[in-house]
Amino acid sequence: MELKASMAGSVWKVNVNQGDSVSEGQDVVILESMKMEIPIPAEITGTVQELRVAEGDFVNEGDVLAIID
Repeated sequence: MELKASMAGSVWKVNVNQGDSVSEGQDVVILESMKMEIPIPAEITGTVQELRVAEGDFVNEGDVLAIID
């Protein structure tokens, strides 16, 4: 399952590493946009197969942040 950015912004914090187990609702990435922090939670329980962003990266709405299976 692809975890996508809900809005454009900078990646402020990445809370997981590749290979980590995550629970549905757990914050995977926190974006910063317009001086607000926007948590991006996992939509499913699974394992982080791939991280496609790093802290400081800029992302657009719809960009894939991580792959969770």
